[in-house]
Amino acid sequence: MMKCALTIAGSDPTGGAGLQADLKVFRAFGVHGLSVPAAFTAQNTSGIGGIFPVEENFFLTQMDVLFEDITPDALKTGMLYTTKVVEAAAGKIRGIPLRNLVVDPVTVSSSGTSLVEGGTLDKIRDLLFPLARVITPNIYEASVFTGLNIEGEEQMREAALRLKDMGPEVVVITGGHLERLTLDLYYDGSDFHELEGPKIEGNYHGTGCAFSAAIAASLATGHAPLESVRKAKEFVTEAIRKAYHLGKGMGLLNL
Repeated sequence: MMKCALTIAGSDPTGGAGLQADLKVFRAFGVHGLSVPAAFTAQNTSGIGGIFPVEENFFLTQMDVLFEDITPDALKTGMLYTTKVVEAAAGKIRGIPLRNLVVDPVTVSSSGTSLVEGGTLDKIRDLLFPLARVITPNIYEASVFTGLNIEGEEQMREAALRLKDMGPEVVVITGGHLERLTLDLYYDGSDFHELEGPKIEGNYHGTGCAFSAAIAASLATGHAPLESVRKAKEFVTEAIRKAYHLGKGMGLLNL
């Protein structure tokens, strides 16, 4: 039977990030993609020109109607933008039999625009982290949630410990840098695993979205969290290697 995964995220007209990119990733992993928009953006490869959040009642209706018919094998959250959407999403997720929740706690776009209104990150931490099987903050997001100034692997490990105390089953902090390598840190409460990859020069759109979507898709097909994270890192690295430019700004991943 075909497995399916749901993305709750923002819409990106370029297709390079947000729910459009998530759906491409799900398909690449052989998983049927479901999507519930949480916000719409006006953006291109150089930046964001505007954000329009989905009204709370319609957001709830989208989820109610979908869950009446289909229960996803995995779910990932990306850009949620408002506190009300986070509250609504958490309430609906608690009401379905779902183990594989991946939370990508999006704070800013690749171009530096804030993707959350005030108070949203607190709601994500309090309501979604405890439900999550995996959370995937980058170093900046991990710093925001923990208050730590992360400059190296030691601070990454301390941040992972603090994030684990917020309730998720697994913490993956992305975006560490070693000489000629990138470093992602995986922590499950017992063991740390360092996932190294090649450092590829350039600026690329949607890497965090693709990474979290790949984890969700892999979990949906029955893989364990560590194996899913390894597969996701390999997938995104290859997508960056084959990236292309359609516009004047960042490269688009070849998903």
